[in-house]
Amino acid sequence: MKIVIIGGSGHIGTFLVPRLVRAGHEVINISRGTHKPYTDAVEWQQVRQVVADRQQEDREGTFGDLVARLGADVVVDLVCFTLESAAALVDRLRGETGHLLHCGSIWRYGASLKVPISEDSGSAAAPFGEYGVQKDRIARMLKEETTSGGLDTTSVHPGHIVGPGWHPIGPLGNLDPTVWHALSAGEALHVPGSGSESMHHVHADDVAQAFQRAIEHRDAAAGEDFNVVAPTALTVRGYAEIAAGWFGQAAALEAVTWAQFRASTTPEHAESSWGHLHRSHCFSIEKAKSLLGYAPRYEPEAAVLESVRWLVENGQLTVARGLEV
Repeated sequence: MKIVIIGGSGHIGTFLVPRLVRAGHEVINISRGTHKPYTDAVEWQQVRQVVADRQQEDREGTFGDLVARLGADVVVDLVCFTLESAAALVDRLRGETGHLLHCGSIWRYGASLKVPISEDSGSAAAPFGEYGVQKDRIARMLKEETTSGGLDTTSVHPGHIVGPGWHPIGPLGNLDPTVWHALSAGEALHVPGSGSESMHHVHADDVAQAFQRAIEHRDAAAGEDFNVVAPTALTVRGYAEIAAGWFGQAAALEAVTWAQFRASTTPEHAESSWGHLHRSHCFSIEKAKSLLGYAPRYEPEAAVLESVRWLVENGQLTVARGLEV
């Protein structure tokens, strides 16, 4: 099949594009051309590159035409963030492309009501924040598009994506690198909330696997949405204790109020922590397993460790002592 990947040079595309090439597909990557994949793979030599600025093309109303002209059997959209953009692409590809897959987010769900959260189960509150609200609206629009007899669509909703080359969401639900230094040094880590809040990570290659399986099982995937995460989720306390152990340390956790936590860090880190911990997400992957054969290779701590190891070895994360695992 001819497969167009929109935004294929990012986290997911780094693994998805080589997977699809190895499977014998013709792959075209649309990107701004300013970013290389996070890991090298010989398969990229067989990929056609199309340079385009999605946001600019959307403003000019030309992006759908650009994609349609490529004559793809399948389009995988990894960088769509608004309902308006998604709907414009659907309108242009209807009747011309066989299958459109969209990368959503678990933030299409609000705070957990009961866990694990499964698709369409009412086990999470309504989404909040512009990003989550838009991702939910897109997923609902895509499902309605297929149900009403239009374009075959599928939305895949990854957890907190982890992999070599970028910082993972850490034990406090943010990207603060000093958290890792504190854990590696055995220093006190100030934890807002109860410490039992959960986060659900997923390795980027497992997300790529889910997209590949959805492409290869189009009949099962059409009109569906899938939560794609690791087999288990990490609590704040468990995550910190596991991570400290990588450095031969025991986690020293001190409970603080949210007001105290906000006063001790930047507004950006505090807001990120609140967003992750307030949601306290833990998901079921039974739907993806049963319909697509999704079989994640990585437990969440293994995925995070791979990321942390890469950051330390490449001088992008300062720690007090080296990894012992």
